[in-house]
Amino acid sequence: MTAIATPRHRVSVATAHVNAELDSVADASVWSMDAAETGQTLIALQRAEARLVELKARVAAHADDLHLGGDTGASSAAAWLAHQTKTTRAAAGGAVRLGRDLEAHPATRDALAAGDLHVEQARVVVRWVDRLPDTLPAEEVAKAEAHLLGLAREHDATVLNRMGKHLFEVIAPEEADAHEAALLEREEAAAAKACMLTMHDDGQGVTRGSFAIPTFHGAGLRKMLTAQAAPKHVAATQGPGAAAERPPTPEAMGQAFCQLIERYPAEKLPKTGGVSATVVVLIDLDVLTGRLEKAGVLDTGEKISPALARRLACEAGIIPVVLGGDSQPLDVGRARRYYTPAQRVALLVRDRKCRAEGCDRTTGLHAHHKQRWVDGGKTDLADGISLCHWHHNRAHDTRYDTTYHPNGDVTFHMRT
Repeated sequence: MTAIATPRHRVSVATAHVNAELDSVADASVWSMDAAETGQTLIALQRAEARLVELKARVAAHADDLHLGGDTGASSAAAWLAHQTKTTRAAAGGAVRLGRDLEAHPATRDALAAGDLHVEQARVVVRWVDRLPDTLPAEEVAKAEAHLLGLAREHDATVLNRMGKHLFEVIAPEEADAHEAALLEREEAAAAKACMLTMHDDGQGVTRGSFAIPTFHGAGLRKMLTAQAAPKHVAATQGPGAAAERPPTPEAMGQAFCQLIERYPAEKLPKTGGVSATVVVLIDLDVLTGRLEKAGVLDTGEKISPALARRLACEAGIIPVVLGGDSQPLDVGRARRYYTPAQRVALLVRDRKCRAEGCDRTTGLHAHHKQRWVDGGKTDLADGISLCHWHHNRAHDTRYDTTYHPNGDVTFHMRT
């Protein structure tokens, strides 16, 4: 990331001054600060952090208005920011969304910009104000926002969120019951659209995440996992001793969820990029036969133990790619235009993700010919590359120049 050579805008100048001041204390020792000054400084830093978050959100929203990164093929300003700063796409997107939310709630923006509010509190205020009925007069909405901002002076984000649930009762108590009934109806109607699931690998062999699904489906999932984790089922599948030694309920439910994933029928899975959405396990032939202990590798890049790789190689929903053994012919040259399922698997194994520089998408990838098939390109691995839907469109967009690099990456630049 490069610094601004000659900042001109007052926000750019202020940002440069902030960085210069921080540079001046980067090596300053704090041991000589007494307790009173330490406490005051921490509070002041908290306020300064809130103000910087607001300013960053404001600039991020402006970057989105400018479609920053479009000239290099970035799918959004958030994607460009994530690549430039090496932060996650979720964090960069969150900055843009916060900027948009603060634009719509100037009172909350002012409080955050003044350091009188923490960013978690600001998000709570925005959330509950936005859930008020559209028919509520603007002055009542402003009153509700001011009410929550007043509560934020005395309560943290967790307590403030609980209070936000009763915001309408405070603003219009006589209409609260009818509002609650209507709200439940809207929630039930919109539940399917509210579905979300997030997952991230913690780098220590565990994938963590969270999800939000409609109540009906949540009840169904709970019953499925409870049945899978039931003592009688565990005893029937793992032996009588396993049921007696069943771990606490959260662990049992987690293990049941893993079993549900492994045992889901592969033939019922949809296709993505022309290949069934199954896991690909790379395993040496000697590992498969037990003559060598070496980690197996998934097509998504993660490594697993050789014992687990051997077990998964026997599962119905797993595609084992045995290295060093017999394999399907993958290079079909000019015999056909579209890549075969086996070739698509091989491309995923080789590329692991979209090869556009700065893109981290790993699912739903397309097989793209570097040289167009109609221009003599071959449907083989040497001429193929994995691209996500967005960057596959850029590769066929005549407004962009596409450059393939020796390391396998692709960059796009808008023509001038």
